[in-house]
Amino acid sequence: MSELFNSYYSQATHGPFQLFQLGDFGLEEGGTLHAGQLAYTTLGTLNADKTNAVLLPTWYSGTSKIMADVHVGPGRAIDPDRYFVIIANQLGNGLSSSPTNTPAPFNMARFPRIRIGDDVRAQHKLVTEQFGIERLELVCGGSMGAQQTYEWAVRYPDMVKRAAPLAGTAKNTPHDFLFVETLTEAITSDPAWHAGWYTDPHAVHLGLRRHARLWGVMGFCTEMFKQATWRELGFSSLEDFIVGFVEHYFLPMDPNNLLCMAWKWQRGDVSRHTDGDLAQALARITAKVFVLPIDEDMFFPPRDCEAEHKLIPNSEFRVLHSMYGHLGLFGLEPVYLQQIDQHLGELLALDV
Repeated sequence: MSELFNSYYSQATHGPFQLFQLGDFGLEEGGTLHAGQLAYTTLGTLNADKTNAVLLPTWYSGTSKIMADVHVGPGRAIDPDRYFVIIANQLGNGLSSSPTNTPAPFNMARFPRIRIGDDVRAQHKLVTEQFGIERLELVCGGSMGAQQTYEWAVRYPDMVKRAAPLAGTAKNTPHDFLFVETLTEAITSDPAWHAGWYTDPHAVHLGLRRHARLWGVMGFCTEMFKQATWRELGFSSLEDFIVGFVEHYFLPMDPNNLLCMAWKWQRGDVSRHTDGDLAQALARITAKVFVLPIDEDMFFPPRDCEAEHKLIPNSEFRVLHSMYGHLGLFGLEPVYLQQIDQHLGELLALDV
């Protein structure tokens, strides 16, 4: 059985993106990503002295396309007329090397375990070898992108001038680990799963639908449901919203890809660099950091993010408001986008 084609992970849907060749890339869990590829896209122009680069890593299920749509644009804080923006797709997301696009025998359920640190080391190769960049003006990502942002700031402190982790933590919490376990079980309990050797990813649709509904439970917040703000998005009922928005979003995706990302999400932890001492790990950060949680986030509540902020030298704690909870990251409200631009604009304006 070779790689399993899924047209969702295509240039037509998520492009334009390019592929950086990682070669045979050793992994932190052991083993090798053979002929590894890192998918990325760029916006703007790198200046002559290579001092205007911004790096945006992607979140769970996300690609460079959605990051560009939500966070980048003329007149925005991350303006491609001013900055050279690199958006790096995490390994396992379907565009970079993933269970779906890796040839046998390392395809599908045999795709190797990936860590957040592997993503960041791959991105470091891209930034330094492809572009010759020595320092990044900003690293900013949401959710799993925040995990990568923290990893960058801890692993490569001399390269990161500013960091903005959005709605995510440097060390995943036990509660979040348990939640992601339920996401995994929702997929793997589908009889069509076949231990990861399904012949059609869309045959696992019952598991993907259960997985999506769990996102409906935790990805939003209780107040959003009370106020029925989904009506603002054009849905006529709660069921219409859950099926038409949440299930619709996840159904085209590949189960093995999602599970690859879920496994590393659960294990995101910068304290692996310091024998489990989170304070010591975060003390390595020299970047100016804005810690940006979302007030109604049930994955990464502000309390958890604030505890880490207190361990980061010279950091600031700024809470974003979104009635859509964690999934406010999708930019569903104009007011959320205004907040993002305000805070990132102020961070980028600081002389650091």
